[in-house]
Amino acid sequence: MVLLADRHNLRKGTDMALNPSAVGAKGDPVEITWDSKDCLLYAVGIGAGADELAFTTENTADVVQQVFPTFPVVLGWGKGSPMKAVGEFDPALLVHGQQAVTPARALPTSGSATMQSEIVAMYDKGKAAVVVSETTLTDGSGVLCTLRSSAFVRGAGGWGGDRGPSGPVNEPPERDPDHLVSYTTAPDQAFVYRLSGDRNPLHTDPSFAARGGFPIPILHGLCSYGFTGRGLLHSLCDSDPSRFNHIEARFASPVIPGDTLDIRVWDNGDGSAMFTTSVGDRTVIDQGLVRFS
Repeated sequence: MVLLADRHNLRKGTDMALNPSAVGAKGDPVEITWDSKDCLLYAVGIGAGADELAFTTENTADVVQQVFPTFPVVLGWGKGSPMKAVGEFDPALLVHGQQAVTPARALPTSGSATMQSEIVAMYDKGKAAVVVSETTLTDGSGVLCTLRSSAFVRGAGGWGGDRGPSGPVNEPPERDPDHLVSYTTAPDQAFVYRLSGDRNPLHTDPSFAARGGFPIPILHGLCSYGFTGRGLLHSLCDSDPSRFNHIEARFASPVIPGDTLDIRVWDNGDGSAMFTTSVGDRTVIDQGLVRFS
């Protein structure tokens, strides 16, 4: 979340490796607030509509407004980032690698919290680097949510550091999924989602997208992630956010606005499930794990 939001403030500089001593760097604590409108805007940004009134309206008779569990990824966007300690790179060469969200409890439709972010790991992939951050949101009742994210920065490796973990992670079983949920994104989906905070031109500016090697602007990875979390909530938790305890996944390839997302879910039978999200035969989100009660 915060890791990606600050990239517009960094100067170009792909001719130098990043600074591994940035591990442990913390951003300044930031006070954040949100309200019902923020929750509603996020909901329509990840495709919810007339069939999900508990998430998309606040004034429907006999319906209590609720908040999607993945909503914290947009809270405090761009604030309190420790990313400046990492070094210089071309922001057009940075993509979101992985994202985890662990709500301690269902989020209220309005509230305030203190946000603290920290760089917790950096990995040298040779021609690229991976930077991992953790963000904790705390309110008067304690930890509200913890987020963990990684950024993959092309052209920024080569300092001789640890390559980091590798190998299979959260691989689904070789059988048909227990659930299949399909959502079609809108051609202008990115223009709605960006209003929740991430104004990265990669998702709206054709010339900026071209610098990153994309023929047209791509959908925010966290938007596809929100669509996926939405499908998991409805298929595994009976649409009850208080039952949604954790989600983690890797961004495997980009989504183009207008693509249809197929979310496949394999229930492990122990309060967890594996999942993938694909566009046709192409996997766009993998290594997915969700925990629920």
